[in-house]
Amino acid sequence: MAAPLPGRCGFFLEKKKRFCKMIVGSGKVFCGEHATMEGGVSRRRIVCPLDPKHTVDEDKLDKHLKKCNSREKPKPVFYVENINAGSTDGDEMLAQVSLCKLSHSQLESLVDKLKEGVKGLQCEVEDSVLSHPVVQEELNNPKNGDSAHKHLKQQSSILGHLEEQGLLGRGQCFIEFGAGRGKLSHWIHEALKTPDHLKTQEELQMLLVERCSTRFKVDGKNQDSGVQFERLQVDIQHLDLSKVQMLRLKKLPLVGVGKHLCGAATDLALRCLLGTSCLREETEPPPKRLKTSQPADSEWDSTAGPDPGPSPGPGPVLGLVVALCCHHRCEWRHYVGQQFFLERGLGPAEFSAFCRMSSWATCGLRPASQESKSQVPNDDRGDDEEHEPVEETDAVNRFLSSSEREQIGLLCKRLIDCGRLHFLKARGFEGKLSQYVDTPVTLENILLTAVPLSLS
Repeated sequence: MAAPLPGRCGFFLEKKKRFCKMIVGSGKVFCGEHATMEGGVSRRRIVCPLDPKHTVDEDKLDKHLKKCNSREKPKPVFYVENINAGSTDGDEMLAQVSLCKLSHSQLESLVDKLKEGVKGLQCEVEDSVLSHPVVQEELNNPKNGDSAHKHLKQQSSILGHLEEQGLLGRGQCFIEFGAGRGKLSHWIHEALKTPDHLKTQEELQMLLVERCSTRFKVDGKNQDSGVQFERLQVDIQHLDLSKVQMLRLKKLPLVGVGKHLCGAATDLALRCLLGTSCLREETEPPPKRLKTSQPADSEWDSTAGPDPGPSPGPGPVLGLVVALCCHHRCEWRHYVGQQFFLERGLGPAEFSAFCRMSSWATCGLRPASQESKSQVPNDDRGDDEEHEPVEETDAVNRFLSSSEREQIGLLCKRLIDCGRLHFLKARGFEGKLSQYVDTPVTLENILLTAVPLSLS
């Protein structure tokens, strides 16, 4: 670009190889952000103390701080700091030791502990690639590129698993953790707009939880008279579902969903859904739900027992379907399987090492020269999918081959996920792991599903 666009800033951005596109004031050459470049300017620009990513006129700092988007805003009623974070017993403060700093004998000891820890585990991953017809038309759309096609396959399989578990129906609230743009909720809504589902005339709620402000959200495209969409911008770590007004009013049964809940976010979501949402200290499982293929006048089994009566929190949890991701980003404090690890003679130090080693499952076979994040196209990374380099690869090359690293990485992932299954079982749920899409679609292709033990 030889010159800036008319009416736009004249500052050239070296990194982007183009001129700034901000609109300038009358008679000005530069926008407010780059006004210091203009000769004779009397105002000095300083970095905003709330967010160093932008600057502000020094003489207007006080006024800016009152309206800056990065200012601290009043916390909503459902914000309870660290309610899902787990206990702070000091173990999480252990130093993170890079694997490349460990000796050969220390690495051997870790691998031996891992192999001993997975002995006797009934934590098999079943091959279960499913689909749902509501996504088929979009899958056949030639306008979709490879990236969109991969995400559609994942969403289709997740819907298939929801239906297989009897969780895809109206009369309930779907909570999408790590919702992003809300595409998974969109397809769940589309699946429940079919005549077979609409004839029940039951209510449907969609609650989307995302900590970041997201562009190009699809929430607004899904509003209709029978569906209530609500988006909460909050970290799962601080979300108390029992204080969400929408859930308290209708008390519809809850179904948790997620597509690639990154690392500790999976553990936070499990605590959020099965911990804080069950503050009523219920000892009985939720009322029995009939499979969607079984005809019935009501979706609830009248023989399931007496109504437990009104409660201050949301309805019972029917189940969850979550695509797992990024085990290397798990944290001991948030991890729901701490007791599971301790019972096997493993602690936070081993957990931290296994988390780092879990990356070998997706990066172990990649040549070191290609293990650069910059070489992974943006379109192929997807929504929070794990495609990160392994900094320790060169250090362990002399100890383990690429294929051995991959197998050890998979064992680390299974051990961590088995701890999650242990947590679910302790709360009256039967969980399982499934390979829900093929590896060419995504290397992070494991789905965690759970339903109450009485329904499994």
